[in-house]
Amino acid sequence: MGAVNGTAGALGVLRTEAGAPPLALPRAGERERTAAQAGVVTSTLSKVIAWSRYSSLWPANFGLACCAIEMMATAASRYDLARFGAEVFRASPRQADLMIVSGRVSQKMAPVLRQIYDQMPGPKWVISMGACASCGGIFNNYAIVQGVDKVVPVDVYIPGCPPRPEALLDSVLKLQKKIAAEPAYLQK
Repeated sequence: MGAVNGTAGALGVLRTEAGAPPLALPRAGERERTAAQAGVVTSTLSKVIAWSRYSSLWPANFGLACCAIEMMATAASRYDLARFGAEVFRASPRQADLMIVSGRVSQKMAPVLRQIYDQMPGPKWVISMGACASCGGIFNNYAIVQGVDKVVPVDVYIPGCPPRPEALLDSVLKLQKKIAAEPAYLQK
């Protein structure tokens, strides 16, 4: 890091580079000032685990209909889902912790969806993207599941037909806030 200057009153002073102006450390106890000056960061293990979980979501590829095009657009350069730590779309459910169900789920696809969800390691989260995935949409018939929450537990619902990529970005941010608030030992 760099050399450490002396203290100025109740505040410590930290110099990061030779010749750089000193930075005032926040008001804290002597231990905290000493640890900060030595370059030590303190936190609880649960906060570190929560930070690593919400900062690196790996979605599973599960695009079923037209909403999948919007999901792909969200990962492209214009909207850049990578800014939020969710750019690594995984084809294997064993490497994913987020399932984005985008589109209508047929009765024949429901067991496959559940099998893929069961193969994902815990903790795992689900985003239901679009009206068709959330409630069946305009397809009120025997062939379409009337809501993916009848097959897997859903954490965030996105309305719209099809929803815009901004809506998926917003749902990822809401999911990250939810993950940050969960205890670190929670296993779904």
